[in-house]
Amino acid sequence: MPSLDEFGRIRLWTEGRQTADFLARAGVALGIGDDAAIVSGEGPGREWLIAADTMVEQVHFLDETMGEADVGYKALAVNVSDIAAMGGEPKFALVSVCVPPAWNEERMRRLYDGLYECAERYGVAVIGGDTTSAPQDLVVAVTVIGTVEAGRAIRRSGARPGQAVFLTGPTGLSAAGLHALQRIAAAEGAERDRLAALLPPRLAQAHRRPVPSVKAGRILAGTGWGASLNDVSDGVASEAWELAEASGVRLALKEKLLPLSGELSAYAGGNGLRATDLALFGGEDYVLLGTADKSCEQELRERLRAEGIPLFVIGEVEEGPPGVELEEADTGLRKPLAKRGYNHFAEGAV
Repeated sequence: MPSLDEFGRIRLWTEGRQTADFLARAGVALGIGDDAAIVSGEGPGREWLIAADTMVEQVHFLDETMGEADVGYKALAVNVSDIAAMGGEPKFALVSVCVPPAWNEERMRRLYDGLYECAERYGVAVIGGDTTSAPQDLVVAVTVIGTVEAGRAIRRSGARPGQAVFLTGPTGLSAAGLHALQRIAAAEGAERDRLAALLPPRLAQAHRRPVPSVKAGRILAGTGWGASLNDVSDGVASEAWELAEASGVRLALKEKLLPLSGELSAYAGGNGLRATDLALFGGEDYVLLGTADKSCEQELRERLRAEGIPLFVIGEVEEGPPGVELEEADTGLRKPLAKRGYNHFAEGAV
């Protein structure tokens, strides 16, 4: 039997377990399969959004690349980003930790310093969780509960032919930051000091302290201009495929329209990397990838710009079998874009 990837395993474990009627009676408007679940019950005109993510030492972070406070900050931020990807406002968090002996009280205090720093920044109340021991590696599991106006949550399934495909910021920065931090960790002596001195601060910051796009998500939900939405956690290519498959459409992206920051291009060029590959497949940037009607593009651009948020149109939605294509900048040819990005259980994932 062939090995299943992350999403295949989720389907295997969960599909058919509970009927649509049961979920509806429980107040579930949207269950497994998007960035967050949508549940009724907050009050007239509002719905709850519930998202959960887990960070595991040696899988999501290493001592060599992340400080304790960075781990805590990021553990909450990635969950806040899932609420942002639905157009919601984060409200509450539950935090559970499995703590190995190497993570003593002082290290855990620093982790919680970072977590509460993120909570304060985004107005999230930490209201509970669980604490257990672990034999070797630290596990941090966070559930964030948010809220959104009833019927306004933006799903992955809303893309329609003729719409524009957009990003709310550049991508590839976090992947480049991780690459740089790993090079520094592997070096020794003077070479390590040299690489550390050359590390572009924006790249390291992008990896260690991601910025969830809550404000952009709220604008898209409030105006109704966001037709479909995903946060870029596993890479633009992977997220684009999720939108295409959920919506039953084809996304046609243009390589020349991808927003590549100067720091990313300079780092990639100096280290034998392709900036475009980092931007498409790197992940952990947490900007928003979505679709919107072209008729509202200019208004959306102005609303976002007023909040200091860019809008980059990188392609359009077409009819056809679900999939993603990329028009190459140098040849003008359109080719299928690999469904690549970080995927637990995919061959080669660690």
